[in-house]
Amino acid sequence: MSTPAQPIRIPTQLDLGLMIMTSLMLASGFIAIRLAVPETGPVWLAAIRVGIGFMVLLPYAMWRGMVWPASRGQWALIIGMALLNVVVPFILVAWAGKTIEASVLALLMGTGPFLALIGSHLMTDDDRLTPRKLVSVLLGFSGIVVLVGPSIFAGLAGGPLLGKLAALAASACYVMAGLLIRRITLPPVRLACLALAIGSAVLIPLAIATEGLLSPALSATAIGSLIYLGLFPTGIAYILRFSLIRSIGYTRFSLSINLVPIFGVALGVVLLGEPISLNLVAALALVLAGLVVSSGGRKPPSDTL
Repeated sequence: MSTPAQPIRIPTQLDLGLMIMTSLMLASGFIAIRLAVPETGPVWLAAIRVGIGFMVLLPYAMWRGMVWPASRGQWALIIGMALLNVVVPFILVAWAGKTIEASVLALLMGTGPFLALIGSHLMTDDDRLTPRKLVSVLLGFSGIVVLVGPSIFAGLAGGPLLGKLAALAASACYVMAGLLIRRITLPPVRLACLALAIGSAVLIPLAIATEGLLSPALSATAIGSLIYLGLFPTGIAYILRFSLIRSIGYTRFSLSINLVPIFGVALGVVLLGEPISLNLVAALALVLAGLVVSSGGRKPPSDTL
């Protein structure tokens, strides 16, 4: 017998702020990845960031008292979620990024909210398709299209097909993992800790098998980038992700993922001196409008995360 999903509520202003914060941390991870991956390789980078995230969360989880799954069914859900949320998409995105342009990758990953809308409608009782949710998803996806440029659709017809399928598969993995999270009864920090432990146990042997032993002569820049990746875009961002999905549902949370490529471009402007564009401003406005639309409806309860 499957575990019922926890009831969800309309997002509060705090929820919206945490969604934006999560997206900003995930976007900042791209800069850290670019700095570290030439020295580590993609699989080792994934293994190290997940391992650091696990070590960051472990002391807190032990201090609060580690909560273990109560049944084989819960263990199966957690292992499946860890594979779909950590191991498989990290590898797929890294592999897809080698064969397709970043703008095409951003557009394909931007299909996540559409997949979440369909998956939540079919697999949950309280996160169903509504006109408001559809409008919010369309606004968010329009922001991605504005950011990468409508002409990028022509690029979808060319280039390696397997790379595009890998990006879509990664997006689908995140959606399926998000739907599983709502059926897991562990507290968010303990759940994130256990998921990262499972991810580390899979990724470290995989990295050794595919990329050999990690070079001990990493630069200070690479080491700092890896620590940042493990602490913020992996450890803290995953706690927020799990908490928000369980409280407001995956359909609404997935809208914030559209902010990731936009924030990624914006951070390039701020940190790398890249020129700001009208497309970036318009894309940000559209995605934020989608978030605002998604938070409309009945008044949310006063409780927050």
